[in-house]
Amino acid sequence: MKPSTALTPRPVKARLMSGLSFLLILAILAGLYLYGHRTPAGEAVSPSEYAEYENGTVTEILSDSCQPDPVAEGAYRGEQTLLVEMKTGQYAGETLLVTNAVGPIYSQRAEVGQSLTLIVSTYENGDHRATVYEYNRSTAIYILMGLFILVTILVGGKTGLRSILGLILTVAALLLVLIPLLMKGWNTIITTFLICALVTAACFVILGGVDRKMVCACLGTLCGMALSMVFGLLAQHLVKIDGLRASDAEALLQLRQTGTPLGIRGLLVAGVIISAQGAVMDVAMSISSALSELKAVDPTLTGRDLWRSGMNIGRDMVGTMTNTLILAFLGSGFVLILYLWSLGLGYHQFMSSSYMGIEVVSGISSAIGVILAVPMTCILGAWMFGGKAVK
Repeated sequence: MKPSTALTPRPVKARLMSGLSFLLILAILAGLYLYGHRTPAGEAVSPSEYAEYENGTVTEILSDSCQPDPVAEGAYRGEQTLLVEMKTGQYAGETLLVTNAVGPIYSQRAEVGQSLTLIVSTYENGDHRATVYEYNRSTAIYILMGLFILVTILVGGKTGLRSILGLILTVAALLLVLIPLLMKGWNTIITTFLICALVTAACFVILGGVDRKMVCACLGTLCGMALSMVFGLLAQHLVKIDGLRASDAEALLQLRQTGTPLGIRGLLVAGVIISAQGAVMDVAMSISSALSELKAVDPTLTGRDLWRSGMNIGRDMVGTMTNTLILAFLGSGFVLILYLWSLGLGYHQFMSSSYMGIEVVSGISSAIGVILAVPMTCILGAWMFGGKAVK
């Protein structure tokens, strides 16, 4: 008896569909990238005076008045005069006389052979002067990123490699596509949601191609993100706060005064969408995968059975996931929390502060999206898997 070949074309078709879907998403992101980075003719003007950030290596310390500061837990305070050989930029190969102002919360005490990042100012008459910006951390950061990628691939195998590719695409889309579009005046909230939606679809295609499980997880994620967005808009309206009250909004307002049409008010909800995306993807993927496996093990399960099972699984995930989000927000602002605590603020003053309003809107809205992604993914899974067995 010859083996059946009826199912043979299906994997090939699925791979073809996955490839085409991924290429389509990449094409859209590439088009948006080119649009976002397009410079109108005649807009770019080279300034006569400018500053550049370049790297160099300390060859000699001419003077050093730095002393440990006991108030700053032994951190150095003072000034150094250095000779630094430039390694990058237009002055590479030159040795510059560099001033290093050292303090507990800025710069560091330099040593011979250390790599530094310098602010090199070039003036209209051709003169240039350099000061120390910071310790050159690029090599250390690359090492840490390499270790992260290595550990992820060693533990996760091919799935880990796919997750790294998805992460790279996500970061690239946010930095190279989303931000340039926002700087061109595109609607902050809608643009952020659409870019995150495209990135979500691309990540799921990278992880598992296009099948019912991935489609269910993708749709569940989009529903959770949309609900986070809606609740964020409602929450900021109730709390009477928006992106204009964020800590760095003043600098962005100055940017608007120079002609950059960035929408600042929507940045708070845009941050909610971005912060919720990863957690909602995790929840939706876990539930979708579980429902797919349940249907594969027991093809007799109905949509109602899958709904109940999915909700039982989702309830166990909700507690830890919401904790993760809230603690992430608290951890990112821990230094500011300590500062506010040291001021001895009264209850009413603290509760009415812009910091409290922003953190509550951000944390609660993101958590709401994660929680509501559970029933939405369960509904989608019950509908998509509730018919015949998944093969």
